[in-house]
Amino acid sequence: MTIEQNDDSEMEVNNNRALITGITGQDGSYLAEYLLSLGYEVHGIIRRASTFNTSRIDHILTDPHTPGTRLFLHYGDLADSEQLSNIIYNVQPQEIYHLAAQSHVRVSFDIPEYTGNISGLATTRILEMLRRSSRTIRFYQASSSELFGSSSPPQNEKTSFRPRSPYACAKAYAFSMTVNYREGYHLFATNGILFNHESPRRGEIFVTRKITQALARILAKKQEKIYLGNLEAKRDWGFAPEYVEAMWKILRNDEPQDFVIGTGQGHTVREFLESAFSYAGLDYEEYLEVDPRYFRPTEVDVVIADCTKARTKFGWNPKIQFDDLIKIMVDADMRASRLRPIGEGDEIIRKKFPDRWWKVD
Repeated sequence: MTIEQNDDSEMEVNNNRALITGITGQDGSYLAEYLLSLGYEVHGIIRRASTFNTSRIDHILTDPHTPGTRLFLHYGDLADSEQLSNIIYNVQPQEIYHLAAQSHVRVSFDIPEYTGNISGLATTRILEMLRRSSRTIRFYQASSSELFGSSSPPQNEKTSFRPRSPYACAKAYAFSMTVNYREGYHLFATNGILFNHESPRRGEIFVTRKITQALARILAKKQEKIYLGNLEAKRDWGFAPEYVEAMWKILRNDEPQDFVIGTGQGHTVREFLESAFSYAGLDYEEYLEVDPRYFRPTEVDVVIADCTKARTKFGWNPKIQFDDLIKIMVDADMRASRLRPIGEGDEIIRKKFPDRWWKVD
């Protein structure tokens, strides 16, 4: 298999070099692992902190002095154009996957200016560097189903954006800038509008992981209640490893385009909660407390993906659906709490991904 390096030449996948912002997050960690499995050299940008924040990628990290090492980390800040420019210049990537953001929707109401800077303006900083570059670099912008806001489902690439949070507004700006740089400067710049995608690596403050982790802790007698907000919000939930494969396929397209990625099915937070607790033989109502602090000032009621374009262009057909996803996440969180997993989720992984490229939960 070959991929284009620029308009005049091709290079083998196992010689390709990618730069990932947000490499320590759920998507970044899976994407790094996936690209390494394809033979890539992978570079990631991380924020400097007084504590290590690489837990999701520790299993693929090696000493950079070790011969054959293909994963390298660079300290950087999305608010610092000079740092970003130096990293891109020194790494010389063929592909950039821009995944980093202030990505918690509820928190974006509390820190709207920061969210706009990191989730919106950072995309412009990178695009402007690519515009000034003499090299062709393929660029992937991580967009979000939150863009659609109050638009009626199902939503596809032609659905109007009606953002309902500072996070969604920032992502709408980043999406539009990506399109404008593509059309105005002929950059290979793409948007992946990924609907909600979850996994055992999902951050603990996100509702799906909050549910599965709380369930495991309740089973382990370490927690008594789970506190949630709006239970009627309906989302299209998929499995994160499959979605990072879609990111790669979007950059494999002959022309830079934008794609909606999702399962095409919608379920409420209440359904997720009920299904998770039922899988473990518990009644969620005995453990649930609704806390108003977790409600958003403006809510997105329903988002469900119409993936006709992705299905047509590169055969998008996710293997993991709603109930499978929940069992996978519950089994992983039970294991993390030193409990014996129920096992159905683990069996789903074994059957549907016999040659899985990710090595840990």
